[in-house]
Amino acid sequence: MEMTGAEIIVRLLEQKGIKTVAGIPGAANLHLYNALKSSNIRHILARHEQGAGFMAQGMARTTGKAGVCFSTSGPGATNLLTALADAKLDSIPIVAITGQVASAAIGTDAFQEIDTYGLTIPITKHNFLVRTVEELLTVIPEAFHIAESGRPGPVVIDIPKDIQQQTCKFEQWPEFKKISNESSVSENQAAEIAAMINSAQQPVILAGGGVNNEDSAGFLLRLAEFNNIPVTYTMRALGAFPPDHRLSLGMIGMHGTRYANALIEEADLVIALGARFDDRATGISKNFCTKPKIIHIDIDASEINKIKKATYSLTARAEEVLKKILPLIVSDGREQWLKEIDRVKKSMPYVSAPEDSDLFHPFNIISEVVHNVPNDTIISTDVGQHQMWVVQAWPFRKPRTFISSSGLGTMGFGVPAAIGAALANPDKKVVCFSGDGSILMNIQELVTMAENNLNITVLVFNNHSLGLVKQHQELFFKKNFMATQFEAKPDFCALAKAFGIGGIDLTEAPEPAKTLIEALAFEGPVLVNIPIDSSEIVLPMVKPGAPNKDMIF
Repeated sequence: MEMTGAEIIVRLLEQKGIKTVAGIPGAANLHLYNALKSSNIRHILARHEQGAGFMAQGMARTTGKAGVCFSTSGPGATNLLTALADAKLDSIPIVAITGQVASAAIGTDAFQEIDTYGLTIPITKHNFLVRTVEELLTVIPEAFHIAESGRPGPVVIDIPKDIQQQTCKFEQWPEFKKISNESSVSENQAAEIAAMINSAQQPVILAGGGVNNEDSAGFLLRLAEFNNIPVTYTMRALGAFPPDHRLSLGMIGMHGTRYANALIEEADLVIALGARFDDRATGISKNFCTKPKIIHIDIDASEINKIKKATYSLTARAEEVLKKILPLIVSDGREQWLKEIDRVKKSMPYVSAPEDSDLFHPFNIISEVVHNVPNDTIISTDVGQHQMWVVQAWPFRKPRTFISSSGLGTMGFGVPAAIGAALANPDKKVVCFSGDGSILMNIQELVTMAENNLNITVLVFNNHSLGLVKQHQELFFKKNFMATQFEAKPDFCALAKAFGIGGIDLTEAPEPAKTLIEALAFEGPVLVNIPIDSSEIVLPMVKPGAPNKDMIF
């Protein structure tokens, strides 16, 4: 066989099973697009490379498989950086294939030349600068294996345009490595962990993003129920454990439940599964879990003892450990511990909308949406107050149904990530919660949504401000509001219609609840503007730099 580098790339993507890629063509990757023209891979034309990166994330976050995006060199590659860094912090597998200037021009400050390799070293799991066309036959499969194995993450493949043009003769296609399903957990390790759990009087499970898949979530539920262990979880683990389960403590951390933050400190054993003790979950780490023993299970060895010293640690997938220890766990009623949990929960009731509040209270809006969409609806959010209200009020019961920028906290994530989710899950409804600050960060992708007629409802919580930043100014900066209140008030519905999708303003609706339900039932892209009182704030809240026990509520 003899093919150009561009043809090899496309054929290998086909063999990997890639059905959809998002990207934007340019001078340095036109040969790749030329080869893509004859492929059955569906190309989604983003309107900004950051949007393409978040679309790849939306595909990956909802399927667990690597998403793919393309960009050209120079500004195309630099526009991808935020999406790559976002994927790195949240352990999301994506493969970004970037065009580069011709090999001979590298280092000459050629038109649209940038050191993509150097720029992406700190924000990717791995990256490649391809030097010969023959390397593509090993680099492409290796990139996917790196992205999807171990702790997932983003991989960049930077390919000079002359490499895309050159031809290569080869006899057979390389094989893509399969992710090993062999357990790395020994019988002794499983026995030691099980013994610590069986002997504990007041254990708590802290579930992180490493358990947010169907298999791990199933094992987690079995362990919790069989041994009567309460479960708290980070934002990345929403959907891994039923929030209305009797053993659920809700989300931990800055905007979590008061009782989760309180009860984990009363535990004598904390079982951290696929969690990295992020500061938004722990508050001041030195004040977090000072008394209980800690079992820390994580696929990434570098996370062990990085923030919290573990009593017992193991580098392994949470799924492997749970599967291995379940037969060794002894049934336990834990009557006294469960009574204490009930007492603390009753003394620290969870936040909800006031009884006299109208539809436009954030929790009432969210509740109305919950009751009018299918149970398997995928929820995407941007970053801000609306994000925190959603994680507090939405009853996520299935893994991979909530996608949001957690570690990097990237405004502009919601709309393109929702597009990626809809592309990868055409049979599911997707709802994107955004704010009037976040939506403007990548609003151009509404065109992409319209072009592909995706079943997405975008709900814009409009309080004419950068709500969460303004909240910090209100609580911690003596209400010294600076650069957080918008003077200009865009007509988002008019903008939506200009981009080619439906626009509905609940401010003007005579029956706003009925209008919202009709918008949710519409099978196609639509944006709904929802007025939110600018005085509404997200509570409870841990003051930045304070321990979790000092919650404002």
